[in-house]
Amino acid sequence: MTYTITDDCIQCGACEAECPENAISVNADGNYVIDAALCQDCGSCADVCPTNAALKL
Repeated sequence: MTYTITDDCIQCGACEAECPENAISVNADGNYVIDAALCQDCGSCADVCPTNAALKL
């Protein structure tokens, strides 16, 4: 199981800076996304998200 970023994301970037695996990036549409192949399910992104947009799949 990995994390995903929902439409509740406000593009603050807190999750990207916190991810120890560098699994979070901005896609071509300007939205934050989590690379499931890199995500280690640590939950760091969810811990810092102000809108609870990082959810475990």
